[in-house]
Amino acid sequence: MTALLAAVPAFAGGQKEAAQREFKIWHYESDAGAMGVAWAEAMKQFQAKHPDVKIVYENKGFEQIRQTAQMILNSDEAPDVMEYNKGNATAGMLSKQGLLTDLTAEAAARGWDKILSPSLQTTCRYSPDGVMGSGKWYGVTNYGEYVMAYYNEDLFAKNGLAIPKTFAELENVLAKFAGAGITPIVLSGAEYPSQHLYYELALSKADRKMINAYQLYQGDFNFNNPAFSWAADKMVEWLDKGYIGKEAVSMKAEDMGVAFTNGQAPIMVSGSWWYGRFMTEISSFKWSIGLFPGNKMSPGSSGNIWVVPQKSKNKDLAYDFISITLQPDIQALLGNAGGIPVNADLAKITDPKVKDLIAKFNTLNAEDGLAFYPDWPAAGFYDLLVSNIQDLLLGKKTTPQFLDSLNKSYKEGR
Repeated sequence: MTALLAAVPAFAGGQKEAAQREFKIWHYESDAGAMGVAWAEAMKQFQAKHPDVKIVYENKGFEQIRQTAQMILNSDEAPDVMEYNKGNATAGMLSKQGLLTDLTAEAAARGWDKILSPSLQTTCRYSPDGVMGSGKWYGVTNYGEYVMAYYNEDLFAKNGLAIPKTFAELENVLAKFAGAGITPIVLSGAEYPSQHLYYELALSKADRKMINAYQLYQGDFNFNNPAFSWAADKMVEWLDKGYIGKEAVSMKAEDMGVAFTNGQAPIMVSGSWWYGRFMTEISSFKWSIGLFPGNKMSPGSSGNIWVVPQKSKNKDLAYDFISITLQPDIQALLGNAGGIPVNADLAKITDPKVKDLIAKFNTLNAEDGLAFYPDWPAAGFYDLLVSNIQDLLLGKKTTPQFLDSLNKSYKEGR
């Protein structure tokens, strides 16, 4: 846990200062990541604007916030503002339960509704039933994100292989690495990365109509369809062929990222939230990114959102802090640190690698390629996907059993 405590003098003008307001901020970004870097600067600017306020910042783990949010937000220990997962099963569920503050009036008064495009507002707004995309504002995003393939170009060059552009080329590369005794894809099966890879595979066979039925309830959806069934079979096939290591089933996301950072794997399929960290931490090999080979759609959306708990004791300060994170200077800092800004002067983004990251996001966005995330549609679906993909890879469930399990929970939780 990190604490940022502002030093404020105990006396001013010869009089003892009144009790100091404490402003509690929680988020789960790494200090070296793009969002962590930008938000640290936002805290400094907030402190300068509010010198009489004591900032208490706590860096929480992703899983820690995800698993305890409902309990914490329903208590007097709630922070004043915190980063939280967007989507029906997370922010949508909490908004429906009355645990989040309605930000609609602030969005209009502070211009957030002008800064964020309608597509980026999708994850900020929720209906009375907790379905994203319409209704009141319960969160504010300040960055974009998407899932991609990260490549260790040195390992590719050493093995005489080119970065794949099509799915057929990808499978050829996987076979060549495996044949050389190298496990090509590093994957976390104990957390979110495995479901992102599964979803990427399904998206290679899906269309927008299917995804909108799945994510936005615009029509009937059943997991027993050719796209999601094929994706499940392909995950098992890749494990059997050694394209994914057996250790992946129990690997944590952090361990996956560290393995790629250390040059141990040619390919990692995960999100843009790693990008800024890799820019800082990878110096021993050349790396690059690409959209999942052959796909027109990818998991992605606006970034996670700032929410203001209903029990926040300093809502006015929370609104000020959110506005600071959307300032063009903070957004440019986020971009230059490897994030995807939503309100930056792109002329001030100088790093070629970051320009490449943003360009690929803009391509996805322009081509209606952001397919959200597979755990969003139903309450409790994140844990269900993790455990069921583990069972699938361990051979504890066949593909039909896997799909039936997802169907049952999807219908109950949507």
